[in-house]
Amino acid sequence: MVAHIVIALLGLALIILTLRDTFESLVLPQTVKRPFVPGRVFYQVTWTVWVASARRLPAGRKRERYLSVYGPLSLLLLLAVWGYALILGFAMAHWGIGSQFNTAGGAPNFGVDLYMSGTTFFTLGLGDVTPNGPLARILTVAEAGTGFGFLAIVIAYLPVLYGAFSRREISISLLDARAGSPPTAEELLRRQGSDDASLERILADWERWAAELMESHLSYPVLGYYRSQHQNQSWLAALTLILDVSTFTLASLEGAPARQAKLTFAMARHAVVDLAQVFGVAPRPPARERLSPEGIHRLRESIAVDGIVPSSHAGADRKITELRRLYEPYVSALGDYFLMTIPAWAAETPAADNWRTSAWEKVSAGVAEQVGIDVHDDRF
Repeated sequence: MVAHIVIALLGLALIILTLRDTFESLVLPQTVKRPFVPGRVFYQVTWTVWVASARRLPAGRKRERYLSVYGPLSLLLLLAVWGYALILGFAMAHWGIGSQFNTAGGAPNFGVDLYMSGTTFFTLGLGDVTPNGPLARILTVAEAGTGFGFLAIVIAYLPVLYGAFSRREISISLLDARAGSPPTAEELLRRQGSDDASLERILADWERWAAELMESHLSYPVLGYYRSQHQNQSWLAALTLILDVSTFTLASLEGAPARQAKLTFAMARHAVVDLAQVFGVAPRPPARERLSPEGIHRLRESIAVDGIVPSSHAGADRKITELRRLYEPYVSALGDYFLMTIPAWAAETPAADNWRTSAWEKVSAGVAEQVGIDVHDDRF
């Protein structure tokens, strides 16, 4: 008798814990900190295993394709874990009250409880097993309502999730022609030229993008595991790029939109710090220097065209270094966690933008000339 009571209480505890985790993950759009969160533990364990397998693959297209499967698959698995945890919890509760069921043949047992719980949760209503006691009827009705509500929430949740993912990716795709693939601060500044008004609009747009990224990824952390369609693009690369551009604008561009750069830097830095906290990633310095003093000099020389006048005094270099320390340890740690490449300040080797290539052909200089496009003209 005591064992039955204990199992029934454990079943009810499992139901409450699962419903609470589902509610706080899908319905309550805020970060909830508790010592034990089943959904968070699920991602910590499965992502660790997935990354360990991914590291066995050579870096490149195969690894990216393998990593891109995790986000959608993990979501489906988590929903299944929640659903079957509820089924198990109700089955334990039924067994704890004595398996009060009418069956077609044989005495009811835990297998019958589990079967009854599954058919009730998915509202099948087969009728071959029916409750014959008041407590069993109450549990059956409660589970039917729970299952119906759970499926309704899941159906409503998916469009919200994929809507946020789509909005994120649209802005990332726009970086292709503006900042290259992979995107770099040098390319964005060089292609932008001396048009301060246009640079201010870009920074304002990316301030809003960083705010939406932070809001959506804090509410639905699974979005962080969703990767972009092109392997040389990612939300982390875009966030790093806009931090780099804001840093250089604040420290080295005379007459540039400094106020908007400051606002964009603050918002993007806020996003990267909060995301590192949500995913439990401690900041660490980059494994290799992203921008050496010589690199700063080369960057200034590269963008000193079309009227751009970068500042080159020691104070500007010091400010760049100080601002970089505010975000590079966080983006570096997130890059290691997600196996995402952090973009360099300047491209080490020339690479064609994604729009210049396709699965059937590579746009060559000869083909481009036929339509009046100079592939070496980055202002196109």
